[in-house]
Amino acid sequence: MRKRSATVRVARWSALHPWRAVIGWFVFVVLCLGGGIAAGMNSATTEDFRVGEAGRAEALAAEGGVQLRPTEQVLIRAASGRQGRPGQTGQPGRLDKAQAEAAVRDITARMKALPEVASVAAPVRSADGRVLRIQVELNGSEQEDQEHVPPLREQTAQVAKAHPDLVIEETGDASVSKGVDDQRNEDLKFSEAITLPITLITLAVVFGSVVMVGVPLLLAITSIAATMGLAMLASHLLPDTGVGMSMILLIGMAVGVDYTLFYLKRERDERARAGGRLTSEALVEAAAATAGRAIVVSGLAVIVSTTALYLARDVIFDSLATGTILVVAVAVASSVTVLPALLVMLGRRTERREAKRLAQGKPVRAYGEKGPGRAWSALLAPARKRPALTLCLSVLVMLGLALPALTMNLKNPARDSFSREIPAMKGYDRLLDDFPEQRVRHLVVVRAEASRAADVRRALTALDRAAQADPLFSRPSGAPLLRSSEDGRTTTLELNAAHPTYSKKAEDSLAHVRETYLPATVGKLPGVETAVTGEVARGVDYVQHQNEKLPLVLGFLLLMTFGMTVYAFRSVVLGLLGVGLNLLSAASALGLLVLVFQGTWAEDLLSFESLGGISSRVPLFLFVILFGLSMDYQVFVVSRIREAALNGVPTRQAVLDGIASSAKVVTSAAIVMVTVFASFVMLHILEMKQMGFVLAAAVLLDAFVIRVMILPAALLLLGRATWWPSGAIRRAEARAAAQDRTGQITGADGGGGWAGAHSNAYDPLRVQTDRRAQTDPHRARTAQ
Repeated sequence: MRKRSATVRVARWSALHPWRAVIGWFVFVVLCLGGGIAAGMNSATTEDFRVGEAGRAEALAAEGGVQLRPTEQVLIRAASGRQGRPGQTGQPGRLDKAQAEAAVRDITARMKALPEVASVAAPVRSADGRVLRIQVELNGSEQEDQEHVPPLREQTAQVAKAHPDLVIEETGDASVSKGVDDQRNEDLKFSEAITLPITLITLAVVFGSVVMVGVPLLLAITSIAATMGLAMLASHLLPDTGVGMSMILLIGMAVGVDYTLFYLKRERDERARAGGRLTSEALVEAAAATAGRAIVVSGLAVIVSTTALYLARDVIFDSLATGTILVVAVAVASSVTVLPALLVMLGRRTERREAKRLAQGKPVRAYGEKGPGRAWSALLAPARKRPALTLCLSVLVMLGLALPALTMNLKNPARDSFSREIPAMKGYDRLLDDFPEQRVRHLVVVRAEASRAADVRRALTALDRAAQADPLFSRPSGAPLLRSSEDGRTTTLELNAAHPTYSKKAEDSLAHVRETYLPATVGKLPGVETAVTGEVARGVDYVQHQNEKLPLVLGFLLLMTFGMTVYAFRSVVLGLLGVGLNLLSAASALGLLVLVFQGTWAEDLLSFESLGGISSRVPLFLFVILFGLSMDYQVFVVSRIREAALNGVPTRQAVLDGIASSAKVVTSAAIVMVTVFASFVMLHILEMKQMGFVLAAAVLLDAFVIRVMILPAALLLLGRATWWPSGAIRRAEARAAAQDRTGQITGADGGGGWAGAHSNAYDPLRVQTDRRAQTDPHRARTAQ
């Protein structure tokens, strides 16, 4: 008898002690969640986000205490209508001087009294004189600013109530950040409300049983809960950026349901083949030997692939990687530990019900394997009948979809891309209407010896004059916006521009400062250190950072994917084929993403405002996550094919049978994944929309084109060469041929099932018979 793997041994223990396994699992979930809550979440700080020259400039400015701080802007205007009388329509009237001065004194006094406020600037009047702007600078970092918003907004609301003839509103960095986070939380609730019903319907169609529907959902939800606790603990090693929990929900529901589907499908297949001759424990053990191993290999592939994100050396990708790795590991653990126990409990319930019906003389449902159905037979027909033509046409279609990716323009989404349903964003738009120079702030940072402070200020003043003569820049007339540290070593100059942060003009204004004005002025001073930061600078440097890391991450990803495939199937050919197919599906999905989001034609359809580009994080995220998730299908489908081939079935027939037998579960898994990912397209945050869209498109293409058209066609054309350099398949076919010649095969099913030549396959009926023979030889002979 073959030595059982660790997966089988764990499943057997769980099957023999189901209540212990179930209780142990829930104790594990509670401990993880409780430990995480007790430890709390360690959030990333401003320093963790610094990248490139912009990050260096922020470090220099922070060291001198002259960094850009989060600011809130309080706008004061007359109510609509002439002379500011309320209740009338039309453009805001002229501000009443006395009313405006009273409101300014009130808001200034209230804000200065708050501990969250660092300073309150003098009011600035708009060009048309109708609006006053009061800038409130906050204490603390940008990551803390959301905690400071409620007290400020409360004071603004009280001032507005005390001055009913004026319109007084607040917007700014902190208000927008809080509004985005609040909207993200509401979006996630909406996504869950959509995902769960569709997942339930999909599972009900697959299994036709309400009880069976609950099993995948129960494991997915408990896995997510446990992972959230573990993520809180992990945040004390790798700080959380706020996106990790979103990734746990996104990936956890997808892989949690997928892994359970794979296991349930195999347990049902074994039950159908056994025809009532095996106990529930033996059936679960058989499923663990095949689907259990596939789940472990698949999960390991996702984990190994996701570690590539750490090579990007970016705190956001670190957070995404940590959440993904943890939730996949927990989902795999649940599938190989508590799932066997649940299946045994359900199986025993079914057996008792059937025994009762038989005792009453009533018929019981006969177990039987269902074929892939007409639809899947039709989809598989082209690859079966004309593999070469199918392969060529399918690859050409995928390459055609990938072509738009060549024009991809990477952008770093900034404040201008946020949804206008956020109240603070509506105020932000009104702010920019009256004070357009507030849209972009570049901060030039200079550090030198204190004795050079006067020279530095003169050079920065010259830089300011040059910038103001450039049409790309704008600010109200007045002195340059210079600030110096207390020790005189660090000096900053703020420059303004009236362009959207993601526009080419905004990027050009930054380039003019860095490449022209700074070298021509401050750069001529000996012994000074200079750098430029700001929202535009951060975005530009971040995109450059990602572009520099992409080759390293992609190279590691390709190498790991190839290595995992060779490890799983002992085939270099399959390793190369898997890498090629993953690249093809990722490139095609990126092409569709560019086609939809880089232009403007789909803006109304999907409720977004195009950046004229793609978020810089999306391509790297897609490659890593897709390469990992596609291994789910690759491992599950090819495992069925290899299993049949190891039983002596010719490779061509093994390919057709393996893909046909896995068609329904692969389709169901794909529908669940696409549902989860597509729900993110309906969210408000553009980056999340793009991530959801590209992952949904990639999974659809992978499941319905790669696995149905390209993979079977390629394997049919390759034939036995598929398994090179392994000789296991060749030896299995030789043994099967020898047995055919000597007439020793007595019940081969031709489809690679358990009744054929068990040279390498795990045979649950034989294992159960061997166990019975140890205690009851007569019973063993009867079972045989």
